[in-house]
Amino acid sequence: MRAKRWLLATTVTTATVTSGVLGAPLDILTPPTDLGGSADVEVDYSSHSLYQGPAPRPGPTILYAARPRAPQLENVGIWKARPILVSGASAYRKGEFLYQDFLYDDHGANGGANDPTDAHVAGSAFSSTNGTYTYPTDPAYANNAADLVELRLKPRTNETVFRVTLNSLKDPARIGFTIAIGESAAPREFPDGANVRAPAALFLTVHGQQAELINAADGHAVTPTPTVMVDLERRQFEVHVATEAWNPANKPVRLTAGVGLWDLASNRYLTPALTATATSPGGAGTLTRPPAFFNVAFRFNEPMPNPNQLTSTGGSSWWRDKAQGTALNSGDISQFSAVVDFAKLANGVDDDMPGQPQGVPQHGAMNRILASRFETRQGVDFANKCGQATSCEGELLGQLQPYAIYVPVKSQPTLGYGLTLLLHSLGANYNQYLGSRHQSELGERGSGHITITPAGRGPDGWYVDHADADTFEVWSDVARNYPLNSEMTSISGYSMGGYGTFKFAARYPDLFAKAHTIVGPPGLGIWAPPVEPTGGESTNTFHLLPGVRNIPFLMWVQASDELVPYTGTRMQAQGFDDLGYRYRFDTFSPGEHLTLALHDEYTPGANFLGDASVDRNPFHVTYVVNPMMDFAGAGVMGDHAYWLSGLTVRDQSAAAPRGTIDVISRAFGKGDPAPSATGTGAGTLSGNLGVLAFVSSFKTWGDAPTQPASNRLDIVARNVATLTVHPQRARVGCDALLNVDTDGPLVIVLDGCDRRVQF
Repeated sequence: MRAKRWLLATTVTTATVTSGVLGAPLDILTPPTDLGGSADVEVDYSSHSLYQGPAPRPGPTILYAARPRAPQLENVGIWKARPILVSGASAYRKGEFLYQDFLYDDHGANGGANDPTDAHVAGSAFSSTNGTYTYPTDPAYANNAADLVELRLKPRTNETVFRVTLNSLKDPARIGFTIAIGESAAPREFPDGANVRAPAALFLTVHGQQAELINAADGHAVTPTPTVMVDLERRQFEVHVATEAWNPANKPVRLTAGVGLWDLASNRYLTPALTATATSPGGAGTLTRPPAFFNVAFRFNEPMPNPNQLTSTGGSSWWRDKAQGTALNSGDISQFSAVVDFAKLANGVDDDMPGQPQGVPQHGAMNRILASRFETRQGVDFANKCGQATSCEGELLGQLQPYAIYVPVKSQPTLGYGLTLLLHSLGANYNQYLGSRHQSELGERGSGHITITPAGRGPDGWYVDHADADTFEVWSDVARNYPLNSEMTSISGYSMGGYGTFKFAARYPDLFAKAHTIVGPPGLGIWAPPVEPTGGESTNTFHLLPGVRNIPFLMWVQASDELVPYTGTRMQAQGFDDLGYRYRFDTFSPGEHLTLALHDEYTPGANFLGDASVDRNPFHVTYVVNPMMDFAGAGVMGDHAYWLSGLTVRDQSAAAPRGTIDVISRAFGKGDPAPSATGTGAGTLSGNLGVLAFVSSFKTWGDAPTQPASNRLDIVARNVATLTVHPQRARVGCDALLNVDTDGPLVIVLDGCDRRVQF
């Protein structure tokens, strides 16, 4: 394998904004040219972390799209520091102090009982919130109005300037936030009916374009009054506090902050009732004095989910809001603070504080923030359910999207980290595996593999449309920020994530070396043959299995799975066997759908995936074209694989039209390896639940036999109208003999050869 040299580079990209799509059409990523190396230089590894060989590129177009414009992440005016984009972290950059919050964690206090009208409760068994607050139903709140994205500050000659960025911002006058500044011997009550307390010498409260700085000890206003500027496009408040009113004097200063809603009629914070109305938030539960804050800053130690706890019992951490919801329940948010060193800021010290609780983590499990190309509209719509094959905008509608990532603790490999997609389950979110052995065992295996779990735009996207695109936008974002070995990629997932594993491996086989599914249904929803999947026959990956010829699969299933019928998973395994492909099918018993998740032991799966590399140019390519899974507007099209592209289906009149292409390049001088007889075995797996037993069936391959090489392509086409062959990668010349078996008209193009043949 050819060694790669990593380059540090700064990038500046621009894009136009269109309805629902930011930066359309999908622009091709141009490798950066400006070199840099300071602590605040934006690093872009894309040109090395993604495939750079001859066409066609593996995977969908969106994987290679240029970084979109993200107004909320932009700096204008006095602001210069690049955002952290790692949640729950702070840093000193370019004379600015930055804190990056978690996304979609604006759930307020745990009131002990949910708002009975809360649409998020249904279908979120494994992604419940700890906080119970709900927003007023007026669209101006977008179910997300108090979601803090970033808080930063910057001292200047005659003032200190704060900037607060929100995830959604439609009506600034309805939003309020307060920053507690300095110390006090005991926690003090925040002003304006916030119903929380923390140490403070001063309180800076902002709502709309109004601001007030008051003495926390006596409540008197401090002059001159701060000024506020609101940038609706960037969803930012910029607050200027004159040194005459407050002088940090190059000393450490403690800050605590929270964001809530503002009551325009009463000119104070809006607090929740039991049930949300058009003008009032809900979710107060049993709280007699509900705090007004939906979101609190400086949460550096938010607990990760407990892999043994797959429900909200005991308080969930799926949205990283557990400590926040618990503290707000008590009314005391003193634990959430940052001590800002103004001497560092005055001296222009750049410090990401790696290894410190408040700093930017370099390794292990964390949450990152992605700037997507898509924003259907601002905010969240928990009633915007997916679960069908036709479309999915998802519940998380905004441009900024969260994802989970595990960066190996072991040293970075010379050629870059491997990458593993670990897709989440139905009803779960991107933090399903955060802090679990499932995540870390995949990450620390072999030479080291970055493991990522995209949000998929919500708990039920089934990796369709925008939920499909989100997976590859996250991959692209990771490729920009970390050095990856583009040839060492694998895929895995639990339940719905297992379906995504079948789907993506079959749709984009030249992206993956190996695949591991855990209790994954072969079709969208429930498949109990001979009945078609509840999501429709077009979603059934059983029909796409010929395309995974070059990807070995490990499948873990439960014999008595109450959600994923064993008849379907067993049929899927039989499909591999009938094709003579490499697979292992482990059936666990006794147990149910969640047993393996609670068990949380995946060493055999990690060992199976190992450090395998993608076979980019196999001599034998089989692919099934399924146009019903294509979403051109989202940049996810399945019309190419390896050295074949331009594949189209001739007859699309069927309910679930498909076309199959099978091509052997005789120029490699190889023949198909002989599959073994179907083997059987048994074993055990030790983990949280003790010892689980399983039985196995499997098939392996021998070595590929050597054959005389010839300048010939053997092509079998069924319901395929067009095909482009890339001769360089197929190792044939432009004059290659085409031995074609087709069931109808077929046009074959040899790329770069000025050769077009119709059969």
